[in-house]
Amino acid sequence: MANNINYTEDSIQSLDWREHIRLRPGMYIGKLGDGSSPDDGIYVLVKEVVDNSIDEYVMGHGRQIDIVVDEGQVEVRDYGRGIPLGKVIDCVSKINTGGKYDSGAFKKSVGLNGVGTKAVNALSSYFRIESVREGQLKAAEFGQGILTQDHKIGTSQAPNGTKVTFRPDEAVFKKFRFRKEFLESQLWNYAYLNAGLKINYNGTIFNPNMG
Repeated sequence: MANNINYTEDSIQSLDWREHIRLRPGMYIGKLGDGSSPDDGIYVLVKEVVDNSIDEYVMGHGRQIDIVVDEGQVEVRDYGRGIPLGKVIDCVSKINTGGKYDSGAFKKSVGLNGVGTKAVNALSSYFRIESVREGQLKAAEFGQGILTQDHKIGTSQAPNGTKVTFRPDEAVFKKFRFRKEFLESQLWNYAYLNAGLKINYNGTIFNPNMG
């Protein structure tokens, strides 16, 4: 005999983008895990950010990516065009928003679903996005996908490009830890597949054309 459970209009829920990602993270990054397996979600988060930098390189903008992993925090800096300053927040917090739908701006792209950095943002306890374009800097900070600091556009002497800093949320990734060997394997794959690209990971250069 079926349970007598009411299925009414109140049973239908609409979640905003961050709520949906946090409620069903597996739909976006596969399994979660604690970093003890190379396909755990924390490495997918790194991949989603690095993929954007690879896309800039493939389009001919920036030949180096700097990656710093310190304990549980990741920083990825490329030297591409930088996100247009007025769209920095939208690109990391609005699903299906991004430059990769413009075939002129991105003729080639690793990913086109407009979800990548949004998933990283929603699944991070701390997330910061910075974009430098022609001497101007725009930055914004988030916690679990919620905007906490919307910094005004300022000046910068830094070269053009984008920097993403994030810390996976321990409420989602229980007692996680990045394993150096898994990150290095991931980055060597990028280096081999993108001849001429220089990846600097914690001071180690990944470039199969060197030496």
